[in-house]
Order: sequence, then C-alpha cells, then structure tokens
Amino acid sequence: MSTAASAKRFQLVPFIISLGITLGIGFVASVFTRPEIEGWYATLKKPIFVPPNWAFPVAWTILYILIAISAYLVWVKRDNSQAYKTAVVIYCLQLAFNFAWSIVFFGMHQIFGALLIIIGLLVLIIFNISWFHRYSKTAAYLLVPYLLWASFATLLNLSIFVFNK
Repeated sequence: MSTAASAKRFQLVPFIISLGITLGIGFVASVFTRPEIEGWYATLKKPIFVPPNWAFPVAWTILYILIAISAYLVWVKRDNSQAYKTAVVIYCLQLAFNFAWSIVFFGMHQIFGALLIIIGLLVLIIFNISWFHRYSKTAAYLLVPYLLWASFATLLNLSIFVFNK
C-alpha cells in the first residue's frame, strides 16, 4: 500500500500510541501536581481570574487529546524529509517543556523557573503549529487551543510570580 493510500485510512495502533504518549505525559506530570494542589499551591496568592482547581485536569485532558490527534495526523503523512524530522523534534521538545513545567512549578516550587519554561513552551507551540501545518492544516489548527491555554497559563504563572515575590 502506498504512503498516500495509508495516510487516508485511519490507523488504530498509531493513534493509540499517540494518545498513550500524550496522556501518559499528562498523567506522570499530574503525579507532581496533585499532591501540591491542597498544600503548597493553596498557600499562594493568586489573581482573581484563576480557574477553579477542577478546571485544570479537564482542560489538560482535552488538550492532550487534541495534541495526540494532531501528532497522529502528521505521523500518517510522515516521510524521510528533513522537514518531517524537524517537525518531530519540535513536537518532542514542546512535550518535554510541557512536562518540565509541572515538575519545576509544582515539584520544585520554582515559580520563576516555571515561568521561563512556559515562555519557551509558547515559542515551541508556535513552531509546532508552523511545522505541523506543512503536513496537515487540521493538525496545526488542533494545536491552537493548546496555544491559547498555554498563553493563559503563562499569564497566570506570571501573576503568581508577581503576587508571591
């Protein structure tokens, strides 16, 4: 079967792998986050626009699913080009920064360090959207809610930093 034909047909195993990777990263990150919600995080001064605690796992689960679908859409159109390799590296880097943020903010209680990481994450998400767009417009558009939420999270992180200096 040609690559073009296989790209048109849904492939369950790669989809499950993509979903497993992104949800797995989110789950492992939550191991650092959950214990701190009622403890350290509760003691921080936060802006009035902070969402309720229950909203974060809901939002992130939806976002991780969108990220996984986006990655799957690009994976099925993979080739051996340098562009594809670059797209994969950027995708992996943004996942690493996403994961690192939880460890630094919640695990290490480093609000400023987390702010630096999330700013880097924003840049990587923008690059990710740009590189995925070369393979699938839908894949790129699926990452826009992630960019918007990460932008909001950056403002929240900055506010928490300023309020708790």
